[in-house]
Amino acid sequence: RAGGKHNDLEDVGRDTYHHTFFEMLGSWSFGDYFKEEAIRWAWQFLHEEMGIPRERLHVTYFAGDAEDGVAADDEARQLWLDGTDVVPEHVHAFGRKDNFWEMADVGPCGPCSEIHVDLTPDLSGAPLVNADDPRVFEVWNLVFIQFDRQADRSLRTLPARHVDTGMGFERLVAVLQGKTSNYDTDVFTPLMHGIAELASAPPYAGTMPVADRKTSQEMLRDVAYRVVSDHLRCLSFAIADGALPDNEGRGYVLRRILRRAVRTGRQYLGFTDPFLHRLVPTLVDQMGEPFPELRAQSSHVSDVLLDEEQSFARTLDTGLKLFSVAADRVVAERAQGAASGDGEPPRIDGETAFRLHDTYGFPIDLTCLIAEERGLSVDVADYERRMATARELARGGGKTAAVDRLRALAQTTAARADEAFFARTQTEDAPKFARASTESEIVGWVDGEGTLHDTPLEASSRENDPDAPVVLLLRTTPFYAEQGGQVGDRGRIEGSHGGRFEVLDTQRARDTVLHIGRLTAGRLASGERVLATVDASRRDAIQANHTATHLLNLGLRRVLGERVDQRGSLVDDEKTRFDFSHRQAVSTEEVERLETEILQRLEADLDVHAAEVALEEAQRFSGLRAVFGEKYPERVRVVSIGVSVTDLQAQPENAEWPSYSIELCGGTHVSSTRAINGFRVITEEAVAKGVRRMVAVTGDAARAADAAADALEADLEEIARANDDELADRLTSAIDRLGTATLPLVRRQRLQQRVAELQERLKAARRSAAADKESEALDAARALLDERVSVGSHAVIVGRLDDAGSDELRAAIDWLRQKAGSAAVVLFGSTGPKLALLAALTPDLVEAGHDARALLRVAGKIVGGGGGGRPDFAQGGGEKPELVDEAIPALRDHLVDLLS
Repeated sequence: RAGGKHNDLEDVGRDTYHHTFFEMLGSWSFGDYFKEEAIRWAWQFLHEEMGIPRERLHVTYFAGDAEDGVAADDEARQLWLDGTDVVPEHVHAFGRKDNFWEMADVGPCGPCSEIHVDLTPDLSGAPLVNADDPRVFEVWNLVFIQFDRQADRSLRTLPARHVDTGMGFERLVAVLQGKTSNYDTDVFTPLMHGIAELASAPPYAGTMPVADRKTSQEMLRDVAYRVVSDHLRCLSFAIADGALPDNEGRGYVLRRILRRAVRTGRQYLGFTDPFLHRLVPTLVDQMGEPFPELRAQSSHVSDVLLDEEQSFARTLDTGLKLFSVAADRVVAERAQGAASGDGEPPRIDGETAFRLHDTYGFPIDLTCLIAEERGLSVDVADYERRMATARELARGGGKTAAVDRLRALAQTTAARADEAFFARTQTEDAPKFARASTESEIVGWVDGEGTLHDTPLEASSRENDPDAPVVLLLRTTPFYAEQGGQVGDRGRIEGSHGGRFEVLDTQRARDTVLHIGRLTAGRLASGERVLATVDASRRDAIQANHTATHLLNLGLRRVLGERVDQRGSLVDDEKTRFDFSHRQAVSTEEVERLETEILQRLEADLDVHAAEVALEEAQRFSGLRAVFGEKYPERVRVVSIGVSVTDLQAQPENAEWPSYSIELCGGTHVSSTRAINGFRVITEEAVAKGVRRMVAVTGDAARAADAAADALEADLEEIARANDDELADRLTSAIDRLGTATLPLVRRQRLQQRVAELQERLKAARRSAAADKESEALDAARALLDERVSVGSHAVIVGRLDDAGSDELRAAIDWLRQKAGSAAVVLFGSTGPKLALLAALTPDLVEAGHDARALLRVAGKIVGGGGGGRPDFAQGGGEKPELVDEAIPALRDHLVDLLS
């Protein structure tokens, strides 16, 4: 970003000159020229070559910094005064924040000199330099790299001095075109017209939100125009360059940008269907010549945007459902007297508002707006507190605030505990293998600082943050602490005097089990007898998935070969995720064989056995599998499916044992394989070189995946019987479901093949229709050629092509330019209520000083629109198609006068 001192994503679109993507014009010198040349050439370019009046240019230089021990850059100041004719009063000094450039905490750095343009009508902008005011903004920054920042923050003078300059192309264009907004230049106007045409929305009007005033619908619509046009540029170039939306790193930034564009377009421009991918051709028409990689990757860019937008549309719908549930709850609580009836409207809590923002992309203003529509309010103060916490976690590298807070507490407890702590808090957790509930005794609790407390746990003991999670310690527990790929249990701990603790996660620190959660009622005291109860249905699902993981490990070896080794796993109540060594993708046929292998063992209702034995003894068992690289204790737990551990001990080298699942495992399991009750592989992908990842589901989730595939298969067969006119809409819905539904991998691949066949049919139908329309447009163009008006050696062709969109108009206008010799061509086209407008000139007329964009402006004044483009070709639209018949003779007369 060229210029500006902040760049919050939510601010882009709310001013005239900040962007998520911009073109940088720059120059560099590595040890060659330095300040004198950089300053002189910058002034020469902007003032002499570009013609920007000296009265409108202000420059800044570094004022020095006592903390760094760096004096003011008086050299740069004097070079400005002596080497240019800058107005002396327009040379300003600023401190390190504005005029000292550093690329990182350590490394090359130095003072900089910025050039600002004053666009105030009365040239009164001196006080607005570096004030983030749209009337006076930085257009070029000259960085003088002469220091090297050390790790101790000291500065070392570099042996050679360098220059790095950067100028914002969009800002320079605004200045040269006499605009006060980057978005009013022809860098953006083609996109603005494309958005208006696609949305059937009023044209972009350039209005801006005003502080302390109610924002009108027109202002919000114009913000949306700026957001969509800016974000589309950023997304398209980034995707064309190889980046992809994701949940981490640069991909997460792209996903945020895309979701803001989609949400804004839907909220203020009226879009209901995916739209970003449909704007890519407009951007490619404008930028594809100077950036050929954008044109080459246009189909890929469109596909990625469509997939992401469809996915987010579903997320938006889910977020709206979450809001609706929360709203219904608070309304019901008010009606029942559970919430305060002090005259204030029922209030959505800050946690819900935060989840809507963090998970579903709802900014707080949208949540407040939806709440207001239902007569509710939002606890914005609590939302802001949660946002501040999330930002702090993000700065510290946290990925998901809610989960990380629990894990961070466990890590803090383990890190700050000493030997006395572990000796006192050692937990007996053998009941985790036998039962889901057990009586126990409270040992103590640990706060967010890792301090062990003997005092009672109650809300008043944590006044600063009563909802913050704590660690509760028990003498005995049935809770399984996360280990060996199996997630920790959840559940509740109830005291004998009404205290209730909700366990949100269970972790382990050495031999101490950490029950992490929140006190939800009463109080709990050290020494108090409690009942600890695991969430049984969740545990059952986890156990089924864990036993299925063992069968998956065995099945992969039997299908792919003995070289397959486990590289990691994650077992929770929703799925099993298994990483394994393998050099290539698992084929559809191999996945089918794998599922058959596992389902046969489920149907056989094999018993699952577990017993502790000496490690040395276990290692003699033929077919035993252990995790690659894992260190095991002297006594280990053996889990065997279909053969007892006693039989293994009696015949440790039996040649039959490799056909059974025999593993070292400390997790919990079902008692027999029939309890798994279904198995389906959902995904298979690479996660590293030579390592694949497979995700599978069991039980109800497996049956639901089969049912979803059955329904989609039936729908596709019905769609195949539809005529070509109905095919597009119905196929889009099916593709959407194919992309989001949880389906068995084998069936997904077959359904994808069926969809591809239907897409080919649709493409063929569209090609045929497009060819027919283009043929009709060329027939109409031939008639216009016959009706051309000759002005000397030039031809004037102005006319309309009914039922012709931009593609047909372009084909017609290209044909006319080829056939007419020297010509000026303006065509109006319409598809329904939308009016398309194209203008083109042959090269000789462009060389003579004529401009197709000017023709577009003349036409736009009559039909209520305009557009942009290049001198030889411009396109846009209009809002008044009923005035085309009036515009055609007027524009023809204008061209005759112009060329005469």
